[in-house]
Amino acid sequence: MPALYVMIPAALLLVGVAVYIFFWAVDSGQYDDLDGPAHSILFDDQDPRHQAAVKTDDTPAEDDKEPPPRA
Repeated sequence: MPALYVMIPAALLLVGVAVYIFFWAVDSGQYDDLDGPAHSILFDDQDPRHQAAVKTDDTPAEDDKEPPPRA
């Protein structure tokens, strides 16, 4: 019987912490997009040479230059 005096408040504290973490996750947007990560594996990464990926200034940076393709 004395063990219940310790276990019941500990269980209530554990439930309170779990509820707090759940509401924190919902408020911070953890559950906003559930399908996006599952579908992202089906698509390739964006090609850096694609026209939409070209920077607005017409001078390419040193990091943007790619080595020539190997034969």
